Amino acid sequence: MTGPISKAAGFTPRVAIVLGSGLSLLAKSLVGGDPIPYGAIEGMPASAIEGHEGALYAAEVSGVPVAAFAGRVHMYEGHSPQIATHAVRQVVEEGCEIVVLTNAAGGIDPNLEVGAPCLIGDHLNLTGTNPLIGPHDKRGPRFLDLSEVYDKELRALAHSVDGDLREGVYAGLMGPVYETPAEVRMLRTLGASLVGMSTVLEAIAARYLGARVLGISVVTNPAAGVSPQPLSHDEVAEVGQRAAARLERLLSGVIAGL
Repeated sequence: MTGPISKAAGFTPRVAIVLGSGLSLLAKSLVGGDPIPYGAIEGMPASAIEGHEGALYAAEVSGVPVAAFAGRVHMYEGHSPQIATHAVRQVVEEGCEIVVLTNAAGGIDPNLEVGAPCLIGDHLNLTGTNPLIGPHDKRGPRFLDLSEVYDKELRALAHSVDGDLREGVYAGLMGPVYETPAEVRMLRTLGASLVGMSTVLEAIAARYLGARVLGISVVTNPAAGVSPQPLSHDEVAEVGQRAAARLERLLSGVIAGL
């Protein structure tokens, strides 16, 4: 199906990768080609957050048509769930089969290594909203089964590429403030290993439309109260950039293994 993303890319992507804070440089090194600013793509919202380039990179990687979104928009910028999930919904509606969602996350589990990628095995949607609220558009089920949001086979493939990968539960909150130590203790009690401000709504939207989802967090800092150090976005972006090499190897291996 032709649409604005496929038109800008020059093909219909089979795999779409959404790159989180500090990870935008991966789009150029992994996919390459000239960046297509989001403003040049019809209907595409632009991110105003530092560390999110706001451009699409599109090319074949190991023979697989890939579109990499260097940066995303967030609800805490004032966007609705529908706008925050626009890129994912649009690319899947155009025929994309696999969506890889990456993010920078705080590590709640003290055993998670800062700077290392961690697979998302499940999530807690604590944003207080959902992209499927409203009239049913009948593009997916009215009551979506989320017993396996993050595709088991894709996770197994990722583990085969990087045998040292950890796996955990990602808690998605609204933001834009970082969590208090008390909130982190609450999240740990709920079973969360990671915490961030994105991903969960995109995963729901992609699954609703029938795409397979792989989620990867880069642990950029210990969550509040796990470490005595204060949290900062500059640190998150910097660690995300340092972690790019291992994440690129992981993504390259997953794409090659499809």
